[in-house]
Amino acid sequence: MAAEAWIVGDGDIPPVSDSMAEEVLIVGDGEIPRVSNSMAEEAWIVLSGCGVYDGTEIHEASAILVHLSRQGAEVKMFAPDIPQMHVIDHSKGQPSQENRNVLVESARLARGDITALSKLSAKDHDAIIFPGGFGAAKNLSSFAVDGESCSIHSEVERVLQDFRKADKPIGLCCIAPVLAAKVIPGVEVTVGQEEEHGGKWPYCGTSKAIQAMGGKHSAKEVHVDKAHKVVTTPAFMGQAPLHIIFDGIGSMVSNVLKLTRK
Repeated sequence: MAAEAWIVGDGDIPPVSDSMAEEVLIVGDGEIPRVSNSMAEEAWIVLSGCGVYDGTEIHEASAILVHLSRQGAEVKMFAPDIPQMHVIDHSKGQPSQENRNVLVESARLARGDITALSKLSAKDHDAIIFPGGFGAAKNLSSFAVDGESCSIHSEVERVLQDFRKADKPIGLCCIAPVLAAKVIPGVEVTVGQEEEHGGKWPYCGTSKAIQAMGGKHSAKEVHVDKAHKVVTTPAFMGQAPLHIIFDGIGSMVSNVLKLTRK
């Protein structure tokens, strides 16, 4: 009984008949109230490329940006200036014989406004958030290849340690919580459920790797580790509808911003 939504390739939007149209109310003069810059939190986002199989999961990055925007946060995006581990042809799910740069690819998501991760400092900023996608496990770390024995890219490790030492919140979603588990001893995170549940959680084994790295796993939709100020959500680690993933990321973002005010 679900309604069908069509995406039209040439950009034409099919007309809606007046009898079916919903009313959209514009409040006041139509302007959306903005949070004063002097009061806005600054949340930095670390990208790992562009595309789920070899970089940042695009829907997760977009959801983070939407929720940060809705709450009036100031945003800046960073990525390491390094080669990707490899390039995946997303139409086939197979490696492609070419080379790409993580910073250059991340610029696609950042609409060109991207900064090298080496320039990121925790000193004057409130929070940092890592979207998922295989780039977190391939470019920001070697988790995709080495599992619990993985290494973390030196700049990623430095940034995580700096924010932890500064007692500033860190948000991570999807596979990205493995970064915190490797760098922050005893951190509590979630990557979803610990059993497959009929194939709904195909990456459930990640929870065991997190525990092997010294982290603690909590099978929740969103987990807040108040002691370490780390907030995590599974996102695409499970087979959930997109709106559920979007809402989970929204809860992660809200909790990260709440921790900046404490």
